[in-house]
Order: sequence, then structure tokens, then C-alpha cells
Amino acid sequence: MNVEDYDFNLPEELIAQTPLLDRSASRLLLVNRETGETDHRHFSDMIEYLQPGDTLVLNDTRVIPARLFGVKEDTGAKAEVLLLKNLGEDRWEALVKPGKKLKSGAVIVFSDELRAVVEDESEMGGRTLRFIYKGIFQEILDRLGMMPLPPYIKETLDDRERYQTVYAKHEGSAAAPTAGLHFTTSLLEQIAAKGVSIAYITLHVGLGTFRPMSVEKVEEHVMHAEYFVMSQETADTLNAARERGGRIIAVGTTSCRTLETVGRQCQGGPLTACSGWTDIFIYPGYQFNVVNALITNFHLPKSTLVMLVSALAGREHILAAYEEAIAERYRFFSFGDAMFIY
Repeated sequence: MNVEDYDFNLPEELIAQTPLLDRSASRLLLVNRETGETDHRHFSDMIEYLQPGDTLVLNDTRVIPARLFGVKEDTGAKAEVLLLKNLGEDRWEALVKPGKKLKSGAVIVFSDELRAVVEDESEMGGRTLRFIYKGIFQEILDRLGMMPLPPYIKETLDDRERYQTVYAKHEGSAAAPTAGLHFTTSLLEQIAAKGVSIAYITLHVGLGTFRPMSVEKVEEHVMHAEYFVMSQETADTLNAARERGGRIIAVGTTSCRTLETVGRQCQGGPLTACSGWTDIFIYPGYQFNVVNALITNFHLPKSTLVMLVSALAGREHILAAYEEAIAERYRFFSFGDAMFIY
């Protein structure tokens, strides 16, 4: 399959730069995965399309303020760091700018209480950093760090909690699981009162999500790995849903990838508690083992995420739905509107 087959023209003005004041006021495009039939609603109407016995699976990861600004100790030149993965023992995998000047041995000073030494180099600006600090690292990061908004968002975010879901719990993501940004506490309470089970998984989102594909053929792409956790409580909830014939509805591609990873590891049998690293790549031709429906935002052209939703609903249906969303002036990407593929 050609990557170009997943391209579409998106007017730049449709890229949402700021979140809506009311999370659930975003628009909702309904897409029937079998027929491609669509309908236009608002996210607050989502409850009408959930049935007693369904299970909603949410990713409760929490975004860390992973973007740091400092200076190179020996020259005073500006330096920018984006934390990607905690390697333990005060070491992090990170992206740095400018990469050409931040070689092994370089020291970056962020404040009197925080500095980092570049220990190792990898491709595309990747570095392994060892942090030296006074006090508690997480508290320092909360004070000095900024939210790592995607590169297509140019506006400043005044309230960093708007780039967190209302149920965010476990810190570790370099990006938000944005499909979940539409939910309010009130809406989740209404959904639960209707008889819909709510279960949680954790997948810490990496910045590989935003990296463009550099290959021509879909099958040649190598996915980045992300850490996930699914508890036995969630496994039990999902097994009960399957037994009663209820739908398992993933909120976001991160929840979807986690569920399908666990389903593969359990080889079609009952789901069990599981954790580890997943690099699962879902594209058309993939047979879903766990997920029946998906709530998701609108994704970048030629991205792995467009391929994932195309695997669920078919490439033709998805590209037609995207064309309709563009014509109807839907807002795209992280702070944009939502789609329910059922």
C-alpha cells in the first residue's frame, strides 16, 4: 500500500489552535464502519449512541510539562529539550535543539537547581540526558517545564489542564490522548448512569505520534514503542462485556492500540493484566480482536493514525468522511472535533 493513498488536502485554518471553553461542545461526526453513512451531532450527544452493556475504555495517562528551555553551559547559547522517556536513575531519552551543538558531554543549564549532561546521541536530534538537580525532580519540572503541544499548534495555552483529560492520573506522556479531551466529569457520570461500564488503561504517548512517515510503502514503516499498563480489574470488565455481547469502545487510538496489543498477547483468549512496550502498527487488512468501535479526533494526512481508523472503517469510508468534515468546516487535530466510528 502506498502512503500517498492516505493523503488529503486540509486547509490550514481548520487546524484548531485553542480548545473550546466547554469540552463537550465540540462537534461529532458519526461514521458507520460498515456502510460509511455519516451524521453530524455534538459531542454532548454521545450518550445517545452508547447502549447499556457497552464498555468505554479511557486512557488515564497524564501529560508531563516535558518542554524545557535552558542554555549551553560553556557558550550561553539557547537550548531546548523535549523529554520523551524516563530511563530511570535520573536519565531521560529526549529531543534537543539545536542538535548540532549539543553533543555528548555538553551541559545544559535550566536554572540554579536543574542542569543536564548529554550522555549519548541518536538520530533526528535524539539524546540521552542525565539530570542533576537540587530537590524533587517532578516538582522542579512542574515549575520550569512547559506543556509539549504538537508542532502544528502555534498559540500559547493559558491553562495547561486543558491539555489533560479530566480523568488523567498516571504521569508519563509527552502528548495528550486527545480523543478524551471532549469528556467532562458530568458527561462521564451520565454515561455510567445509563449502564455503560467505564474502564481505564494507561499508555504513555510518545512524540513519535507526530513524526511524519518517511517511507513510500505503508508496510515498510517502523512504529515507535510506547509503554502501556492494563490492570486485572480492567481485564475483568472487558471479559464480562465480551461475554454479554456488549461493545468495547476505545476512546482514542492510544486505547485502541493498547487493547489490540493485549488481545494479541492473550491469543484470542480471556484478557489478563498486562504491561510492557507496544509498537503495534494497525493499518488496513488488520483484523480487530478486541475493539468494536472508536471515538477519535481527526488526524494528519498520511499519518499512522489515519491508517488505523481506515483499518476499522475502510479507507474509502474514512477519506469520504474526512472530505465531508472539511466541507462542513470541522476543527482538526488535538484541540479539534471528534468522530465516532461504530
